[in-house]
Amino acid sequence: MAFDGPDLRWGHDMTNVKAATVRGLQSATTIGGVPLAFIAYAAFAFSDASVRMLDGALNPFQVTFAGALLGLVALPLVRTSGDRLRDMFASTRRSLWIGRAIGSAIGSVASVVAFTRLPMPEAFALLFLMPLFVTVLSVIFLRETIGPWRWVAVVLGFVGVLMVLRPGLRPLDLGHTAALMGAIASAAVIVLFRAGGGAEKRISMLGAGLTGSLVLNGALMLPGVRWPDTHELLLLLGYGLLAILGQALLMLAAQRIEVSRIAPPQYSQMIWAVLFSYVVFHEPVTAATFAGIAVIILAGLLTWLREQVTLPSWRRRGILRPR
Repeated sequence: MAFDGPDLRWGHDMTNVKAATVRGLQSATTIGGVPLAFIAYAAFAFSDASVRMLDGALNPFQVTFAGALLGLVALPLVRTSGDRLRDMFASTRRSLWIGRAIGSAIGSVASVVAFTRLPMPEAFALLFLMPLFVTVLSVIFLRETIGPWRWVAVVLGFVGVLMVLRPGLRPLDLGHTAALMGAIASAAVIVLFRAGGGAEKRISMLGAGLTGSLVLNGALMLPGVRWPDTHELLLLLGYGLLAILGQALLMLAAQRIEVSRIAPPQYSQMIWAVLFSYVVFHEPVTAATFAGIAVIILAGLLTWLREQVTLPSWRRRGILRPR
């Protein structure tokens, strides 16, 4: 089907959206850092639910492209004093910037596929393996020394995966593969950031992710692209704008509390996922899946606790959502 572009009111509408976002963020200045983090992760959960509600009606590459296009609205929000918009393409090491762009593009579209094909708790459970993959990739590529507790966390995480997937007892779906790919790709992006020594600007980190999705997923969406109907367009807007809101709130939270305290509230997304699964999508979660989710979350928290002790502070200060 032919791709019909939006009308000229789009630019005016996006200006209004940006202004409304700024007013909303200004009203959040009196909220503490931890509550802001919980609200941010709730926004991310609602963003992911928007993808689930699309139910595969649109090409996943097109969904990811639309999210990245809307993500451009967030660039002014991450700028610090002295930053220029062209700094989104700047990098201390070009190869690492390109790697982050590719990893972000893969991670984003893999997450969209996962949320399209799997119940939300199951998709989140596999995506929450990201910290464990960071541990493994850091050993392989950064030659980091990993203590026994973090290896215990890795083993626990993969035990949790087996409990969720139960291979041989249930059919596995493309969504499971996509969720694992999303976790690995997001972990690779974090490891590439660490490899750069933490010298990259936030606007460069976000710019790499947006550019990767705009270029790679934009090209891959072309064979099946179509203009969404009104319902689909509203869900696309929810997917992109709620993700922007979540990112902005995370940055506000980081201005109020230590970044290390922002990580644990991320697991509150699972509560939202279970609520959506039961109330909206009517997909009950089995006891075995609940048990596997609990083990994966325990492994992730254990990894987080150990990293607060063993990693230099610059390796803990990134607050951009991996996906």
